Amino acid sequence: MGHAVICDGNGDIMESWGDPQAVFYPRSSCKMIQALPLVESGAADAYNLTDAHLALACASHDGAPVHTDKVSRWLSDLGLGEPDLLCGPQTVRERETRHQMIRNSETPCQIHNTCSGKHAGFLTLGKHIGAGADYVALDHPVQQAFKRTFEEVTQHNILGTGIDGCSAPNFATTTHALARAMASFAAARDAGSSRERAAARLTRAMRSYPELVAGEGSPCTELARATGGQAVLKFGADGVYIAILPERKIGIALKITDGSETASQCAIAALLVRLGVLAYDHPITHRWLDVPILSRRGLLAGEIRAANALR
Repeated sequence: MGHAVICDGNGDIMESWGDPQAVFYPRSSCKMIQALPLVESGAADAYNLTDAHLALACASHDGAPVHTDKVSRWLSDLGLGEPDLLCGPQTVRERETRHQMIRNSETPCQIHNTCSGKHAGFLTLGKHIGAGADYVALDHPVQQAFKRTFEEVTQHNILGTGIDGCSAPNFATTTHALARAMASFAAARDAGSSRERAAARLTRAMRSYPELVAGEGSPCTELARATGGQAVLKFGADGVYIAILPERKIGIALKITDGSETASQCAIAALLVRLGVLAYDHPITHRWLDVPILSRRGLLAGEIRAANALR
């Protein structure tokens, strides 16, 4: 069970399920909002950040070398290193790398943290504006810039402040407000205001590098590819998902009430099929939507499927 909203480019609700005013923390689904000040301030240009850097700034990556090598070089180019991060170490999610590290008796560091790209972005902005090292503090200029930006793009007052798993602040909002923010990214164009140009640039970066936004085998990466680039996807912990559809100027936000990631993956796939940007018969689709559950003998025991209301 949960809540979902589809918004048009004006931020109006096209369709909704559950409660559009349900309040929750977007967690990592809002990283593109956190990255807006990085671009809009001029910091991204001042430090010659590419679209690959910006995709990592919006990412919850798997900790594979394709992610960690780029974050390491990014920090080095800033004259910084792993100790300057404040996200904490995290076990690598990418299977091959994780197993190799275990065999080598290696301990994961902060660069392996799924949010290290976002934190590299925070450090870049902090260096650009001459702010202090404690960039995750709520009163730090980097987080104050995020707070202002969050309220502006959601067009809603912040409804609660918490600390995310990577130690950065996270702000509670409603399903509608989060979908409205994603629709503003979908509708953003290079010819618009500085905010629109920044949003369009971040969206383009995520579309160009879906493998950096999450990783091989992740629904964020695989479903985005399966739409042929028509959708940008980003999950958040505890059952949150967003989608940005630039050609349609549509934004989607959903939250599964009990925090089930399996349910959120199934629901976002169903909504993409409903909107016609993901083919139901695409083989990638059925990794998350209408997935058979088999017993250990291979008998069909059940199915992970979306409610009929989403179809």
